[in-house]
Amino acid sequence: MVIRDLLSNLFDLDGEVLVQEGGYRVKVEARLCETSPHVPHGVSYSLTLHDRYGKRVLGFDNAHAPPKQGKRFAARRVEYDHWHPDGRAIAVYEYADAGQLLTDFFAAVDRILKSLGVT
Repeated sequence: MVIRDLLSNLFDLDGEVLVQEGGYRVKVEARLCETSPHVPHGVSYSLTLHDRYGKRVLGFDNAHAPPKQGKRFAARRVEYDHWHPDGRAIAVYEYADAGQLLTDFFAAVDRILKSLGVT
C-alpha cells in the first residue's frame, strides 16, 4: 500500500514543471513501463532542474545506460538508473523506490539552489 502511494505521488507529478526562485525550473516525467533487465522496477523517469535559460543543471533518469567503467570483463550493472550531478557528468543512482527517488532529487535541488545563492 505504501509503495503504491509513493508511486502514485511520483506519477501525479508527471508532466509538471515547478517554478523555483531565480528562474529555475524542475521538470518531472514518470510513467510505468515494462520491467526489463535495464528497468527492473518498471518505472521510467526523468527528474531535472533547469536554469532560466533552459540548461539542465541536475538530472535523475533512466533513459540510457551509464557509461561502463572498470575492467572489460568485470561484472557490470545492467540497470539504467543514474544521475547527472552537474547536468552533464553521469553517476550510478541506486534506485530503491519512488519515495526515495523524490527525496534524493529534491534534496539535490535544494543543495544546488542553496550553493547558487537561490533560496
